Parts: sequence; structure tokens; C-alpha cells
Amino acid sequence: MKSGNRELWLAFLAIVLITAAYLLVVNVLQGIPAAGGLFGHSIGILGFTLMLMTEILYSLRKRSRSARWGRMSSWLQFHIFTGLVGPYMVLLHTSWKLNGLAGLLMLLTAVIVVSGFIGRYIYTAVPRTVDGAEVETEELQSQIKAVEANLRGWADSQPEMAGRLADLMAVPANGGASRPALILERPFLDWKYRWQWRQATRDLPDSARVRIAEL
Repeated sequence: MKSGNRELWLAFLAIVLITAAYLLVVNVLQGIPAAGGLFGHSIGILGFTLMLMTEILYSLRKRSRSARWGRMSSWLQFHIFTGLVGPYMVLLHTSWKLNGLAGLLMLLTAVIVVSGFIGRYIYTAVPRTVDGAEVETEELQSQIKAVEANLRGWADSQPEMAGRLADLMAVPANGGASRPALILERPFLDWKYRWQWRQATRDLPDSARVRIAEL
């Protein structure tokens, strides 16, 4: 499980477990649980509570500059988790009767959830510290220079191996793409780079792969 996607995987797991419980109730009742029934009412209350937590807790932590209770990144992960699981539970609460006001509210909720995915994607495209603060350009350039120095030192000590990986170690060109285009293409470029890197390093000794992974 990638640490950067932990909240998505946990939300997916929670949704799978909730779905399994829902299907079990459907099997026991031989029908869709009513919104006013014990199960339907309970899942609706819990889902609504999670949605309230989504709207309130992260915003409070974000606006409290003096607060020290938890990292912003952890609160964002919790915000994403409750923002996915809560609406899903409320959807199950509706007994799939989405006409009238209930249908309109669920549509608006779906729009908010989708916009949250877009917001998370843009958020992760910006380099940040462990506390969630944006990394300043000067600090980022300093970090890049330090990494490049480490790479040069390793390449000088392993010229043959570095030659095999020279293309992958070079800074990739963006091909003249605009910044928005680079943000949209980021997952595909990242996947392609990781695949090329695995192909290039799979035949190297274990010790070399460990060192390269650290760099």
C-alpha cells in the first residue's frame, strides 16, 4: 500500500466491508433495507456524521495556525476517507429511491465527491513538507541540488552502471507541454518512468538496487 494513497485504499476497504454487510442484510430481509428501518436508519446517521466530520474537522485544523494536534497531511487523509465513506453510506440509506429532493441532494453530493478527487490530485501535484505546507521554490531547488550531488558521487564511483541508467537519471524534458498539461499527464508519466526504471535495474545486483532506490 503506497503511503500517498493510504486513505484511498482504506476508504475502498471500508466501502467493500460496508457493501458486504449491506448485501447480508438484503439477503436476510429478502429485499432492500428501508430507509426508516433499523439498518437503513443507522447507516444513514453514521454516514451523515462522517459527512459532518468531513466538512468541519479538517477546516478547523486548517484554520487553527496555533494548533499542534496532528499533521495537516494526516487530517487531509482523514478528510478524504470520511468524504468517500460517508456519502456512500448515505446513498445506501436512501434505499435507492433517488426521486425528488433526495435525488437532487445525492447528485450534488456526487459532484462534491468528484470535485474532491480533483482537488486531491492537484494538491498532491504540489511539493509539500510532511506537515502539508508548500515547499518554497528556493528550498526545492536546494533539495534538487543535494540529490544531484549524491547522484553524481554515485555515478563517479559506478561509471559502468551509471552509463546503463544515464537516460533515466537525466532530467526529463517536458516536450514543450504547458504546466496544466504536465499536471494532467503526471500519473501516466510517473507510471511509464517507474516501469522503465524496473526494466533497467532488474538485472543489477541486490546491493546496487538498494543503493539506487535510496538515491
